[in-house]
Amino acid sequence: MDVNDKTLQALSAATKFREMRQELISSNIANKDVPGFKAKRVDFENALARALDVDGELTMNVSDKKHFNVGSGGFNNLRPETYDDPNGVVSEDGNTVDVQSEMALMAENKIMYDALVQLMNKKLGLMKYAISSER
Repeated sequence: MDVNDKTLQALSAATKFREMRQELISSNIANKDVPGFKAKRVDFENALARALDVDGELTMNVSDKKHFNVGSGGFNNLRPETYDDPNGVVSEDGNTVDVQSEMALMAENKIMYDALVQLMNKKLGLMKYAISSER
């Protein structure tokens, strides 16, 4: 039984990115009164999809040994993209933070994080059951 299987790696990576998103949203809220501050977003779903790449459709065709494999790359090389929120409404002082929107995103992110933790607990519980039943 592989303790470090792809499902656990994906769940672990997703929880780390959820934490990163929570910190970014908190930073946005903390800077709501800073003139010219642009709300930030992080997109880890595409990076996670590339790492999972179950069907092999996202990998690059490497036909020469001189080519770099820039496809899936696994879970060790995940790099989420952080960018300025293009949908932010600019206030008079140039700030794009909408506190209500940020709070809604924070609540959604927390729900998703809690779901990931529950999935990890279920997966680990199944593994514990399998290990204890093999005796």
